[in-house]
Amino acid sequence: MAGHKILVIDDSKVIRVRVKEMLPQGNFNVLEAKDGQEGLKFIVKERPNLIMLDFLLPKVTGWEVFQKIQSNEKLKKIPLVLMSGRKEEVAEKIPEPFEKHYFAFLEKPFEKKELTAAIQLAFKLAKERPADDTAEKVESGDGSGTTEALEAKVKKMEAEIAALKKQMNQLVTIVKQKLK
Repeated sequence: MAGHKILVIDDSKVIRVRVKEMLPQGNFNVLEAKDGQEGLKFIVKERPNLIMLDFLLPKVTGWEVFQKIQSNEKLKKIPLVLMSGRKEEVAEKIPEPFEKHYFAFLEKPFEKKELTAAIQLAFKLAKERPADDTAEKVESGDGSGTTEALEAKVKKMEAEIAALKKQMNQLVTIVKQKLK
């Protein structure tokens, strides 16, 4: 991943610095945007290899940035990690499981291993994202690509299971902290 550009769009300087510090040194060029408007400019100008997007942003919201990314064929191929401390607000706009929308979700606050797992999942989901015409063939049920469709569903289910395991681990950690 040497030389990869990671765009971190978050209004919190603490989060932007935290992400930068958690990534392996020298492997990434981390670009920072403090709001959605600045983030969109960076996306178009820099074409990052990964976008880390806060959902609640000033000027242009994370939801609006997400919609613009999804409406552009080239931009929606970029691996995406959506971040928020309020998962329920994200789920109101984008139904779970998030993996079916081809992005990883990272709940704030997060640790280094959670960040790493989210980045890995985002790259995996970006690779699995079908071209639009392929998705239409599978959905139309014309019989072509039945095996591929089943394999895609299995991969999707595996990703969902992995995400559920991660959520369960987070819940266990929270409960343990509360019990201390």
